[in-house]
Amino acid sequence: MSGCKITAICNQKGGVTKTTTTANLGVGLAMQGKRVMVVDIDPQADLTTVLGWPDSDALPMTLADIMESTMNDEEFELFGAILRHDEGIDLIPSSIALSAVEMNLVNAMSREFTLRNYLSLIKQNYDHIIIDCPPSLSMLTINAMAAANSVIVPVQAQYLPAKGMTQLMRTIGRVKKQINPSLKVDGVLLTLVDMRTNLARTTAETLRQQYGSMLKIFKTHIPVAVKAAEISAAGQSIYAYDKGSKVAQAYAEFTEEVLADEARAKSKPSLSR
Repeated sequence: MSGCKITAICNQKGGVTKTTTTANLGVGLAMQGKRVMVVDIDPQADLTTVLGWPDSDALPMTLADIMESTMNDEEFELFGAILRHDEGIDLIPSSIALSAVEMNLVNAMSREFTLRNYLSLIKQNYDHIIIDCPPSLSMLTINAMAAANSVIVPVQAQYLPAKGMTQLMRTIGRVKKQINPSLKVDGVLLTLVDMRTNLARTTAETLRQQYGSMLKIFKTHIPVAVKAAEISAAGQSIYAYDKGSKVAQAYAEFTEEVLADEARAKSKPSLSR
């Protein structure tokens, strides 16, 4: 077995389709035969809602319970919070209670490693774990980066949030230096692309100029579409909701790109032997 890859979907700006990307990349990987779990580490619980559990506060166990028990070194049912989605992925749900847990993290021992400590106990059951981060560079986001092998950054194509990108790259650099030396950035995914404008191309070009030496810009662009917004109420991925759409096609291509990059990365060590 080649091991589990843990990916954090991260951008401190809201509304860039982090949650949509987490759900559709997760289901896309499952459709390719991968064993996938997605983790909702945002107290707003958008991923939990999108996947069909809108009343997350009523769930018997969520990520808040897991992190609290892990912090306090208490015994708990390792797989007790995991929900099975009918499109073949597992979900660790979030809830508003995670906000209180985040405040407690500030005084916790090894606070950056709470999520990693838990995931290390269950990751052998999965090929991919994808973490949907909150729209902030908070202690929860740091936990996600500390647990992850890599980061994917969705960026809205309507304008270039250069300042935000600089801030995010600085944070990733700090986490890499101080907490998780093996963390890398898989790439930037342009989302909400309006095909009728040249802005997406300009944004991609500017990103390549500013960050191209240190960042991959994924070839796939996720188009803006009403259907993509509608799925948040459907409890389904874009594949189940609107299989023939351009958004579904784009996420399928993005999934293939992620898998191709992963295969290339795995083949490199064997070439150097």
